[in-house]
Amino acid sequence: MYSRIAGTGKYLPERVLTNFDLEAMVDTTDEWIRTRTGIERRHLVADDEFTSDLAYNASLAAIEDAGLDPRDIDFILVGTTTPDLIFPNVGCLVQERLGIRGVPAFSLEAACSGFLYALGVADQFVRGGQAKCALVIGAEAMSRIVDWTDRETCVLFGDGAGAVILERADDPGIMYSSLGADGRYRDLLYASSGVSVAPKDKEGAALRMKGNEVFKVAVKTLGYMVDEVLEKNGLEQGEIDWFIPHQANIRIIQAMARRLQMPMERVVLTIKEHGNTSAASVPMALDTAIRDGRIKRGDLLLLEAFGGGFTWGASLVRY
Repeated sequence: MYSRIAGTGKYLPERVLTNFDLEAMVDTTDEWIRTRTGIERRHLVADDEFTSDLAYNASLAAIEDAGLDPRDIDFILVGTTTPDLIFPNVGCLVQERLGIRGVPAFSLEAACSGFLYALGVADQFVRGGQAKCALVIGAEAMSRIVDWTDRETCVLFGDGAGAVILERADDPGIMYSSLGADGRYRDLLYASSGVSVAPKDKEGAALRMKGNEVFKVAVKTLGYMVDEVLEKNGLEQGEIDWFIPHQANIRIIQAMARRLQMPMERVVLTIKEHGNTSAASVPMALDTAIRDGRIKRGDLLLLEAFGGGFTWGASLVRY
């Protein structure tokens, strides 16, 4: 028994913040942001809009794309770093709005790798016969923890959500998943406070990052992971049809494309329009390329992400 992607969806909040808007907020320029990150604009939640709202709307799009009714879903898992509340978890909030009762619904936190962690867990539930139809979501309201006075980080992040429906299948859809973490690097990318760690000043749970160090570890780690996925599945670089990376930084993405010997025309890029949406970036990029016709049934996809923790993940998917 295997799982396959039966439908995808995404949702972006209406408010758009451009690089030119940021020029009026901090000491930066559109040219500086574009050349170093590849970002031109990002979407931000409204004051009365929350992560569960984004997740719910992305879920509706995925359910419709799969031709299903919400009552067909028997497992819900959300990857997020920015939940509405400590509890109920975002999975429960989405479950209630979808009108589903009794099925497992929970969230996990693995920063930008959250969706790939969630996808790997949901795949195991389907393979093991404990779920027939799983809703897997990556959703973030990163603007809630961005320090808008820190020009190194505030230019990077945006809000959004992506979702996929996993169904049972006779042939592999999710062919291979690789997950990893290394807490030694916790101080390179983190939020400055939480629940049991109270804020030391008025900054609250502000995001902090040492960008150059993160870049070095990310490129090295993702390179090893890409090699592992190819080796474990007996593949050469040219056999991957589409590379769908976490949309963190154009330079990291370009480095991984070179490692795969893959032209940028076969890499799905949404960073220009969305910025870094953490756990939402991979499923949103996947949905974008499916809906515009680039990705077709039967294509072989490589999904990867790297995030705070550090955490990382990759999935080999036959769409």
